[in-house]
Amino acid sequence: MAKDYYETLGVPRNATEAEIKAAFRKLALKFHPDRNPGNKEAEERFKVVNAAYETLSDPKRRQLYDQYGEAGVQGAGAGRGGFEGFQGFGGMSGDPSEVFGDLFENFFGQMGGGRSRARRGHDLKYEILISLEDAYQGAQQHLEYERIESCSACGGSGARPGTGLKRCATCRGAGRVQYSQGFFSMSQTCPTCGGAGQIIETPCKDCRGAGTAKKRHKLAVRIPVGVYDGATLRIAGEGEAGARGGPAGDLFIEVHLKPHPKFERDEDDLVFHQRITFPQAALGCTLVVPTLADAKAKIKLPAGVQHGAAFRIQGKGMPKMRGRGFGDLRVKVEVEVPKELTSEQTRLLEAFAKTLDAPQDLPSFEGSGGAEERTDDPKDDGGIFKKIFGGS
Repeated sequence: MAKDYYETLGVPRNATEAEIKAAFRKLALKFHPDRNPGNKEAEERFKVVNAAYETLSDPKRRQLYDQYGEAGVQGAGAGRGGFEGFQGFGGMSGDPSEVFGDLFENFFGQMGGGRSRARRGHDLKYEILISLEDAYQGAQQHLEYERIESCSACGGSGARPGTGLKRCATCRGAGRVQYSQGFFSMSQTCPTCGGAGQIIETPCKDCRGAGTAKKRHKLAVRIPVGVYDGATLRIAGEGEAGARGGPAGDLFIEVHLKPHPKFERDEDDLVFHQRITFPQAALGCTLVVPTLADAKAKIKLPAGVQHGAAFRIQGKGMPKMRGRGFGDLRVKVEVEVPKELTSEQTRLLEAFAKTLDAPQDLPSFEGSGGAEERTDDPKDDGGIFKKIFGGS
């Protein structure tokens, strides 16, 4: 017994059109063949989901389904078949060339004539890896990939050059055949010509009548300024060729950014970690920091700056992809403590430590004895930070 269409999409029978569409988008993304290569179970599940959406998204077909069940919509217009009803990850297809006629014309057999079997080509996905510099200034990427294209030998007709197509004898060129079933007169796609109304008399040698062939394709793509990691770019018409003269699918390019040795990206902001010495932190200083632009930027640190403090330089971040202007450059300060000291640095640091009021809960400071052996004036400690660490 066929599963209920509402159960297939996971929606109640009184679901709105928006709820049905949202449920289909979620399931289509999950089971789409591009996301499940080689998974036959996912492919079949996608077909079932697609069939349920075709019926429930059409008010007339949905009304017949609610009244008569699946039998009420069988043969009532094939709609969007296969995977052509889903355009990659961007939305639903609404191409009227993929629908074979009005519902009631199909249901009662009042078809006007032959219908084209033109179908939209499959969408393709391509992933690229670019540098942060390319994302900052924009770049041109040269892609090369395999896709289905119209056969150059026969021009996509499927017939050997010099020959043509002949009218289908089964449907007499109508593309559909009619038959009676009880009270109703039904029509369905002609099984001989597949609805084209014509058949290939002598197939093309190159494509064996398919009208298409797999080929390597080269394409130059402009990456927009400010593109972010994980962004998907849609290039219309650069997917696979459609069948029977149908429109080509689209190419979806997923962009990823390489890690940068200096900067981290946070949306439109750039983050730079700047190491400074203890004297620079205590006395304050002016830093010159790099940017992704040609010029460098200056930032003044106040005296007593703490480890982990962040300072913002406006307009020195990434260009905004969907707007004007730039993000900011955030400079995070990291106070560096030396791992090794000279004897002179140790003596001066011990003298400095004795001038501090140590918290009561901390152990008392015991030096190496160098401070007690000094012969110079203990009050003369001018520039002690610079003597210890060599800071600015």
